[in-house]
Amino acid sequence: MGMREPTYFLLAGLLDGPRHGYAIAQLARELSDGRVGLSAGTLYGALERLSDQGLIAPVEELRVGGRRRRVYALTDQGRVELVGEAERLRQAADVVTARLHANPEIDRVAAEVARRTEERLPSR
Repeated sequence: MGMREPTYFLLAGLLDGPRHGYAIAQLARELSDGRVGLSAGTLYGALERLSDQGLIAPVEELRVGGRRRRVYALTDQGRVELVGEAERLRQAADVVTARLHANPEIDRVAAEVARRTEERLPSR
């Protein structure tokens, strides 16, 4: 089984450098097109778990407006696991894409399922 989507996007939010927890969560929401939205309690629990697993590490603490902000960085192990998960997802997507191109009927059915699903979902 692969990495959970929130974990994937939290780690992806650290690819271009260290950030404090709230900034990581905001970037994860943006990168996931709004699918990953974490409450403060969930976010800080996830960051602690990722730190315990050695995927991220606290690098400094800041005071911003009287509030303490812990800044995290992606570790080498975190980068390896994130890149591995991205590759796993790419390979899985390639399988589906190849099947869709090989059989136009699958593509038609997939488009119909997507259309029906979109009709049932509330507008963003």
